Amino acid sequence: MMTRIAVAGAAGRMGKTLIEAVVNHGAGLQVTAGIVLADDPALGMDLGLLAGIKVLGVTAAGQLNGLENQFDVLIDFTSRESSLAHLQFCRQHGKAIVIGTTGFTEEEKREIVAGAVDIPVMFAPNYSVGVNLCLKLLDMAARVLGDDVDIEIVEAHHRFKKDSPSGTALRMGEVVASALGRNLSEVAVYGREGMSDERDSKTIGFATIRAGDIVGDHTVIFAGLGERIEITHKASSRMTFAKGAVRAAAWLQGKGPGLYSIDDVLFGE
Repeated sequence: MMTRIAVAGAAGRMGKTLIEAVVNHGAGLQVTAGIVLADDPALGMDLGLLAGIKVLGVTAAGQLNGLENQFDVLIDFTSRESSLAHLQFCRQHGKAIVIGTTGFTEEEKREIVAGAVDIPVMFAPNYSVGVNLCLKLLDMAARVLGDDVDIEIVEAHHRFKKDSPSGTALRMGEVVASALGRNLSEVAVYGREGMSDERDSKTIGFATIRAGDIVGDHTVIFAGLGERIEITHKASSRMTFAKGAVRAAAWLQGKGPGLYSIDDVLFGE
């Protein structure tokens, strides 16, 4: 059975990569719709040419309205506001959605949870297979090392990324905190400056770098007295995220309403 894919933000770097990833996925998936901003020069362009691959015979639209019969699953890596609007559209028309946007507030996350009551929603801060494997390793490391180490999370992204720390870094912190029986909101320290007291061993520190065209680097440091362990993931291409999101979209087709995570796809949990 063919799963028809719509791509939100088709003119952006990630949107173009998603289009390419769907085409390269092969049998079973097809790009049948894509949207760009209403004033974008890409409006009306063939999505395949927009992505720099081949003519697909599908042109970029300025909104989802009118496209409800042209796709089964929407993949959305746009902005918080756009993703929430697209979620409501999918909810209204019974379409599945894969959300890769980050930076949502707690209230906005509750909107996503509410939407999953009616439709299948895949929501994850990172769709890379490697990152999600790292999350499993982080849980294991935190449980083994316990309270004997200091924990710091360092992440780096391109200059255009708006939210910080990244959604992936926060998810890494949540996994580590949960394994140690801590609440991340109570122990997180976001940056340090000036004179301070000795480091509280229960805290989890975050350091953020925004520079150039860095796709995404994340390192979690478990530092004890005499040794340290570092678990690092470095992405060199957006394609790694796109492939994971497309894999998630294929998996999501035919599922019932609910909030799903990439763990469901990769590990069957």
